[in-house]
Amino acid sequence: MKDIEIISQKEVKNPSQVRVVELTYREKGDIKKKECVKVLDVVKILIYNRDKKAFVITKQFRPLVYVNHPESAIRYELCGGREDKNIGSYQTAVEEVLEETGYRVDKLEKITTLYTGGKMTLYYTEVDESMRVNSGGGVDYENISVEYIPLEMAKEFMFDESKPKRPGLMFAFCWFFETKKENMV
Repeated sequence: MKDIEIISQKEVKNPSQVRVVELTYREKGDIKKKECVKVLDVVKILIYNRDKKAFVITKQFRPLVYVNHPESAIRYELCGGREDKNIGSYQTAVEEVLEETGYRVDKLEKITTLYTGGKMTLYYTEVDESMRVNSGGGVDYENISVEYIPLEMAKEFMFDESKPKRPGLMFAFCWFFETKKENMV
């Protein structure tokens, strides 16, 4: 991961990637107002490498986390991205696996859909080294590090607070241990 230098931080008057709206609503007779952020839906993919007996995850700098918790701004995550190309969640997931990790996949299993403000569709896939076509790392301006978490260390990793991670990653690991681990032994 290349060093990151913060140049400036300022309030954006007309944001281009999110929309802030004020929602006024009635709840149990009381009128309430809340500021809300409209975001794009995302896909996230849990990848298990059969050859390495390890999960393939990504690590990258997250400006949103930096603004709120600078010490945790480099975060471990599932591979994934925004659904911004109008190609559907499945095809977006296939493309993200290739772009971020360098593995070409053609089969994904849907885990579930979560709602964390926007919609997050979780998928699972297995890879081996014959499926690697490049080193990954993202496209354009992305600076993504591909990381491997050995299966036998995954539960310890989940609860290691020194490694910032999204709840979706922890949920996907729990799903794996509940539904897939027996087939890996």
